[in-house]
Amino acid sequence: MTAIVSLSTAYMDKIKEMSMLSLICSCFHTQPRPTSLVHDRDMEGQTKSANKRASGQAFEVYLEAPANPSPEKPQSKTPIRKELSMEELQKRLEAADERRKSQEAVVLQQLAEKREHERVVLNKALEESHCFSRRAEEKLHHKMEVNKENREAHLNALKQRLHKKAHAIVKFSDMTIVNNQ
Repeated sequence: MTAIVSLSTAYMDKIKEMSMLSLICSCFHTQPRPTSLVHDRDMEGQTKSANKRASGQAFEVYLEAPANPSPEKPQSKTPIRKELSMEELQKRLEAADERRKSQEAVVLQQLAEKREHERVVLNKALEESHCFSRRAEEKLHHKMEVNKENREAHLNALKQRLHKKAHAIVKFSDMTIVNNQ
């Protein structure tokens, strides 16, 4: 415990002596650690440090097979698979085929629903397009009729003024003839 306390006080004294810039730089540029051996229950290996990044250290771990494996533990930890009979293989194959067929049926059903939805949307768009065209055509006919009525009314007004002027001219000419006689 006293070793830890003395180590921490020495570390604190060292930090007080260092400038802030050198403290920050020392965080970014750490010295690589010496090679150490790593012991595991079943595996032995070495860890070698490698300065790969400026932000920290990277390590490479080399694992070695144990020198003398114990006879109690099997080498492979994977379970031993039992041999399957032809009937079991056939059953598995049929089950996989059934799964494939059911998945295929689901996909076909989804495609059919998608096509139906696209058809409904297309029909609705065509119907709206026809309605828009029909309304536009009706508006155009109405506008043409209003323009025709306005033109006819204008022409009738011009004819009436022309008749009034002609009638006034005839009256004026009759008056001048009567006065001259």
